Amino acid sequence: MVNLDKKNIIWLFIFIFLCLIFGNGLGGYFTFISVENWYQTLNKPSFNPPDWVFGPVWTTLYIIMGVSIWLVWRTEPSKTRTIGIRIFWLQLFFNVFWTYLFFGIQRIDLGLFEIFFLIFLIITNIIYFLKINKIAGYLLTPYLFWVIYASILNYNIWILN
Repeated sequence: MVNLDKKNIIWLFIFIFLCLIFGNGLGGYFTFISVENWYQTLNKPSFNPPDWVFGPVWTTLYIIMGVSIWLVWRTEPSKTRTIGIRIFWLQLFFNVFWTYLFFGIQRIDLGLFEIFFLIFLIITNIIYFLKINKIAGYLLTPYLFWVIYASILNYNIWILN
């Protein structure tokens, strides 16, 4: 059972805050500079959701990711835990890096290449987290499915443009 004393609650919010700052903050910046102009000029597939969907979905996913890393951080230190935590931060970096490639420098092709590596990192992260805390691993699965969907969008936008 998770001990929800003041210290643990503070750390939970710190991890959620970090995920939101990197994802919505930094990643959101790269999106913001292109979404109203360049992105609107692109041909998109029929299954591309409306722009307003992305913000709430990503915010929810970053909150869930913050809970996931917090659950792992709370476990006993081990080599598996250390590797899992490092992979988590690495995949979060590549999450933001995709946004930079796709929106920041408007390289759909490089974004497509990079997102496949991101999917590999997320799957690896889930595998490690499942070994440490099953709930933490399962919490990352909606994120994986959304990034797979994003990769399909990325591919189709690349083909259409």
